[in-house]
Amino acid sequence: MAATTATQPPASPRKSRLGTAALPYLLSLPALLVCIGIIVPFLTAVWYSLQRYNLNLPYLRGFVWFQQYIDLFTDTTFWHTVQVSLVYTFATVVLELLLGLGIALLLRRPSKLHNIMSIALLLPLMVAPAIAALMWKLMTHPDFGILSWLIQQVGITNFRWAAAPSSALFTVLLVDIWVYTPFMMILLLAGLRGLPKQPFEAAELDGVPASFVFFRITLPMLTPYIITAALFRMLDSIQQFDIIYAMTQGGPGDTLLVFQVMAYLDFFQNFNVGRSAAVLMVLWAIAYILSNIFIKHWLRLRERARGAA
Repeated sequence: MAATTATQPPASPRKSRLGTAALPYLLSLPALLVCIGIIVPFLTAVWYSLQRYNLNLPYLRGFVWFQQYIDLFTDTTFWHTVQVSLVYTFATVVLELLLGLGIALLLRRPSKLHNIMSIALLLPLMVAPAIAALMWKLMTHPDFGILSWLIQQVGITNFRWAAAPSSALFTVLLVDIWVYTPFMMILLLAGLRGLPKQPFEAAELDGVPASFVFFRITLPMLTPYIITAALFRMLDSIQQFDIIYAMTQGGPGDTLLVFQVMAYLDFFQNFNVGRSAAVLMVLWAIAYILSNIFIKHWLRLRERARGAA
């Protein structure tokens, strides 16, 4: 008996061409949706920042163009916020960069012990910043905090940690450094271990001093990694909210009233939607300018490296 086989009719050339033409659009659809998800909230914030919009005074709502920004720039509290935010960002980035680089240099040679230590040092990164802040708040409690007890043993009494304006910034910086230094360390350690070995072997054969090797070989080659790590931390630090709000709520007074805390209080305490959106737009502009400076510097270094090669 002759075998019978079912044959499918061939696809029409027109349908095949339509499918080929539509494929790039279908593949780019997820990226398009992500862009829409980013752009719509941003434009909404821009729209609210141009309005007088206070939920307590809905009848005063109206389009005021840049009046919200003019009011902000003539407010001394806002300039205090700019100062605190920049000082906090600069201090966290510099201190965490130095500590992260120091730890990475100590752990640069791969070994079983160094790998275990690297993993152990990542533990703070696995704790949510708000939880870390609450944990440090307990440790610095004046009555039962272990850190308060320890400094009392060395004769320092009545140190109020985050409760005093003079020590609040120091305390919050301490928590930020504890949480995020491992992030710097892991990025710089990856950079160190990825550097070419030939220059270091040649320097070792020639008996070049360690300080010369560090400043003239290691540091220049590691600079792109340093800029990348600093950029990531800068963008995160200037938007810091969790640690500062969980420990001090921006206080005492307005001592630690950074951008995000100011916008949060404007929205959820004063119900001033327009002012809160304007604060966030100013924060975005500062982050954009600083990011461009970092990226231009990084591109300049890359072009110089290509020219040298």
